[in-house]
Amino acid sequence: MNGIGFWQENKTENILITTLQKKLEGIGDVVHKEIETPEEKVTIIYFSSLIDNLTFHEKVIIPLFNGREEITQTAKIIEQETLTEVLSAITEGNTLLYFHKKDLYFTVNTYSPPARTIAESDTESTVSGPRDALTESLQTNLSLIKRRIRNPNLKSKNYIVGTETNTKLTVVYIETIVNQENLSRVFTKIDGIDWPGVNDISIVSQLMEEHQFSPFTQYHMTERPDAVTSALLDGRIIIMMDNSQGVLICPSTFLEFFLSPEDDYNRWTTATLLRCLRFFGFFLTIMLTPFYISALSFHPEILPFEVLINLQESRSRVPFPPVIEVLFMELVIEVLREAGSRMPTKIGQTIGIVGGIVIGTAAVEAGLVSNTLIVLVAISALLSFLPPSFTMSNSSRVIRYLFIISAGIFGLYGQMIAFAWLMQHLLSLTSLGTPYMTPMIPRKWSDLLDSVVRLPTSFLKNTKDVSRAVPPTKGEK
Repeated sequence: MNGIGFWQENKTENILITTLQKKLEGIGDVVHKEIETPEEKVTIIYFSSLIDNLTFHEKVIIPLFNGREEITQTAKIIEQETLTEVLSAITEGNTLLYFHKKDLYFTVNTYSPPARTIAESDTESTVSGPRDALTESLQTNLSLIKRRIRNPNLKSKNYIVGTETNTKLTVVYIETIVNQENLSRVFTKIDGIDWPGVNDISIVSQLMEEHQFSPFTQYHMTERPDAVTSALLDGRIIIMMDNSQGVLICPSTFLEFFLSPEDDYNRWTTATLLRCLRFFGFFLTIMLTPFYISALSFHPEILPFEVLINLQESRSRVPFPPVIEVLFMELVIEVLREAGSRMPTKIGQTIGIVGGIVIGTAAVEAGLVSNTLIVLVAISALLSFLPPSFTMSNSSRVIRYLFIISAGIFGLYGQMIAFAWLMQHLLSLTSLGTPYMTPMIPRKWSDLLDSVVRLPTSFLKNTKDVSRAVPPTKGEK
């Protein structure tokens, strides 16, 4: 039997109780009460796991006993009186009130789930600048942004994503400076999300991406409210989700994954130096160990004679070719990193340091790898963590294996082929229709003022060109 039609046709107390009990059967935290107020009998239904007792008494019990007029000032009447609407209200943390004498249904917003306090970001920590980070509460995150942008043009639009989880998602933008074409593209992409469970904003990012087989993420994710504020002031669009600490910045470009919010608080000279370090560090980390393979296997003549002699002495006891030697050590580093990240913080750091030293020393003494390779792999691992974005660090590690295999097959020629593929791939990517390599290719002179080289702050007043949409590419969905 269709519960909605059944309820609409037979709106009595027994039908309300019977239908709701049937739909909520098997849910342990559902609370069903009937209380007698001085005026009439009231049925109350809510989920205890979404409401704390103090909020429930302040918003429901006390106003009820002070008179129905008081509760109706804060309660919202249910107009349609359909089972779908009532169930949706209860699962969102509202308390359902049914007044028997007047035969009216109300909901009171009593949603008060447990939430952690605002703390410093673990993945985007900085030396200078604000220390607060976003939390898993959507309302708290909106509050942190509105504290920084007190502007009536700061608009937001709410969505529900996840056919089973019904997760709240909010798109935030500044109406006067956002690009309307970009905004309509975001709305279209979110409307097209058909996914049962969305546990984190990173899943939304993957579902919205235009190139899903690429190793590079196409939307920048941050946990810092000051980074979100800067993006909004630049005309970008922010996507926030309940139960997720990260937010998405749309559109994003390749260079922006190497920028840190701290750059805005440093002198422009210091910011430029650090940006160059991160940017060129990315290319060094994918080239360093492959170059070791190429130099020893195919092109020993490119090394100075003394360096070549030292390398040969270091590898005199190693029975494997350089490519196997490098792959072995790279995989050892990956195992140490993954194991360390899964352990408790104090144990993970100790195991990582001790494990690296012990395994590295033992591998050299056992003749599995050379001393020189240990140094190169360690430098390469450190360089991979220079980008402030953790997703870009992960991408660099994946790309490095492609370069290692290419160097093992063709030497420097293989590295150049892999580099040509990398550049072609980056140039083909788009983020919300915006070329991924902007502002370098295509050239956006105004954006170059705040790219790898950052000019003084007084030059950076205008909104970037990258916030303006371009015609959709052929591969865009």
